[in-house]
Amino acid sequence: MDCCCCDQNQRNDILTESLTAAGSSDQSTTTISPLNSHFMALTCRDTLRLIFQRLTVADLARASCVCRVWNSVATENDLVASAFTAPWRIKELVGKPASGSFWRDNGIWKFAISHRISRGDSVTSLAVKYSVQVMDIKRLNNMMSDHGIYSRDRLLIPISNPEILVNTACYVEVDKYAKREVAVLYLEGGPKREQSASGMNHLSTLSAHGKRRLIESLRRSMQVDDETALYYLAIAEGNPRSALSVFSADLTWERQAGLN
Repeated sequence: MDCCCCDQNQRNDILTESLTAAGSSDQSTTTISPLNSHFMALTCRDTLRLIFQRLTVADLARASCVCRVWNSVATENDLVASAFTAPWRIKELVGKPASGSFWRDNGIWKFAISHRISRGDSVTSLAVKYSVQVMDIKRLNNMMSDHGIYSRDRLLIPISNPEILVNTACYVEVDKYAKREVAVLYLEGGPKREQSASGMNHLSTLSAHGKRRLIESLRRSMQVDDETALYYLAIAEGNPRSALSVFSADLTWERQAGLN
């Protein structure tokens, strides 16, 4: 019995010594850190760039929080833009975001197609054309009703097929109607400068009070919002009768197409 007890005690002593040695070994293990003098390579900007080029947008954001040197490299515009576009194989991203938070997420919802509005367009017809949901178009463009389309020069269309982004150029823009910053793809080749409607020149000759009364009169007749009334007044070159005629023709087309 004594021999057995001695053997058991010896085993326990050996196990205790092993665990103690392992614990002390773990405590003495050197921590890899950019602040550690043994790892000066991790503070070399060229080395960091080579490493960071392989990181995702989320990982770059984490790296920027490590230290000042890492932050200066991880937040370089070309590095961040490359990580932002890499999953979608975009050839070029033009423009600088108004807010640094733009880079935090590079999901497909951060991209959109620019569609210039032409007569006869409707939210429903555009949804069919681009194979997206009507509500997705309204949500992206901050629209409350279908008639909101008539007060705009363009609509942003959600991306339904990511392959359309491959080898293209996207433009970082803040859409004044959608009130959001997106990377915009122009299928026609590139952004165009906004051109004021010819009717605006005629409207500019009216006093502020006269212009307000004219718009209010059209708004009541059409039963639409101010922006829609102003749009039709502009394309009718300031002629309220022509504006009502064009608006009536558009409503007739929508009914015939089954969009109302």
